[in-house]
Amino acid sequence: MQWKGAIMYKEILYSVVDYVATITFNRPDRLNAWTPQMEAEVRAALSAATADDNTRAIVITGAGRGFCAGYDMSLLIPQQSDDDGVDLAGSSDNFNQIFSYLLAVPKPIFMAINGPIAGFALCFGVFGDFRYMAEGAKLTTSFARRGLIAEAGVSWMLPRLIGTMNALDLLCSARVIESREAERLGLVRTLPAENFLATVQGIARELVTTASPRSIAVIKRQIYLSHFQSLAEACALADKEMKAASTSEDYKEGVAHFVEKRAPNFTGR
Repeated sequence: MQWKGAIMYKEILYSVVDYVATITFNRPDRLNAWTPQMEAEVRAALSAATADDNTRAIVITGAGRGFCAGYDMSLLIPQQSDDDGVDLAGSSDNFNQIFSYLLAVPKPIFMAINGPIAGFALCFGVFGDFRYMAEGAKLTTSFARRGLIAEAGVSWMLPRLIGTMNALDLLCSARVIESREAERLGLVRTLPAENFLATVQGIARELVTTASPRSIAVIKRQIYLSHFQSLAEACALADKEMKAASTSEDYKEGVAHFVEKRAPNFTGR
């Protein structure tokens, strides 16, 4: 168990070093298979990272040789449904679905996929902002080969990342692919397996220390809101945010460090 402030984590690890929070799935004996406990702890850790001024980026990875093998099959119980159709109540709340809440986290989220990722875990992974995968690691959607369907919003997000045909291929075939093919599809960027996590943490740290954390948060919000906006709405939001940015501390620092030819010291304000 790990205590962090008032929170006790049983199935994840959480640490913050040099502006980067690292959340580690910590069930290595089960290839970090997903559980309700793990989900609750991940949400708590992301809330803690969001509230922490000393955290500017979030890296999520797995302990041992895997990222996450998907939902723990030992916990699954076949469900009988009497629903006649899909209940669309509340479906307009696009950033408060099972994993879409990740899109609303105002700090960049890096998925450091160090080993196998499958099923439910892949649904989680596609909602990260950046996905890095260790050379040789494998992924699969799994669902169709278990008699299941594309769940947890993956049918919405995956085509936006890799296109409709490629998404249908991965979802309907449930075939296993390696990191290099995933990279060719545009789903991940591949890095050497050696020092993989440290490399991803370094990439995250460089991003949030050389660019304004305030700018990153606003740009992330602009990008994901654009999926639900017209061009006119996106332009109107950009005009509003540009006016706000021009009076911010980070804008003043952005100009100052450029003129003075020195490293920036952004505050995120």
